[in-house]
Amino acid sequence: MTRALPSPDLALALELADAADAISLPRFRAADLAIDTKPDRTFVTDADTAVERALRERLAAERPHDGFLGEESGRADRGARRWIIDPIDGTSNFLRGVPNWATLIALEVDGSPTVGVVSAPAFGARWWAETGAGAWGRQEGADARRLRVSQVSDLAHASLSFQSIEQWDLAGYLQPLIDLSRAVWRDRAYGDMWSYMLLAEGLVDIVAEFDVKPYDLAALVPIVREAGGRFTDIDGAASAWNGSSLATNGHVHDAVLDVIERSRAEADR
Repeated sequence: MTRALPSPDLALALELADAADAISLPRFRAADLAIDTKPDRTFVTDADTAVERALRERLAAERPHDGFLGEESGRADRGARRWIIDPIDGTSNFLRGVPNWATLIALEVDGSPTVGVVSAPAFGARWWAETGAGAWGRQEGADARRLRVSQVSDLAHASLSFQSIEQWDLAGYLQPLIDLSRAVWRDRAYGDMWSYMLLAEGLVDIVAEFDVKPYDLAALVPIVREAGGRFTDIDGAASAWNGSSLATNGHVHDAVLDVIERSRAEADR
């Protein structure tokens, strides 16, 4: 399939990703990386703040009438259009020298994410999508290729990435996770944005997690959906704002929801 030229919004998002990579990658595994702890006890590095500041300043110049939501600097709402930025998704990986991290850039229009870019320079990879234009990915030095989810339709043949046992346990979903792990072919915790990109590439069939914010998810939504997948919260609502996520290839989505619902119902008896 021939790839269409990006819209002005997607083109800007890709340029923002270039700017982010130019800041973050030189700081990856840097001996003088500055690390701080936020009030919610999560980590922030000088790379997080520098990337978000640069992207926010660029957006203020290029899209002065759009709103903004960033993990580190909060929100500045101005209308129906809003850019949502996670400067480094996977900060804990970043500060430990693990290459599974990325900058997430999304444009939300009337409450729905329509543009998403995931740039993972330590992997030499980038993924992007815009509603109606398909999902695409590129490894460094290679041409962009169209992304499509898998065609696995039997839960017993599906591969699940669940993020972490602790997340599910603290959310009160430990037994549903155990039951789901017994229903699928394989379960792993690939973690953070990479799980969703593996889903969009057709290599994983189910991704689910808790304790997630809109800036963790907004850029992922268009990529999963444009690759043919389905993206909801853990209860099946099509939202990135409810603190949980369930992304699948679409074929097994209802079956996953059914396992979780039945498991919770049995636990409540």
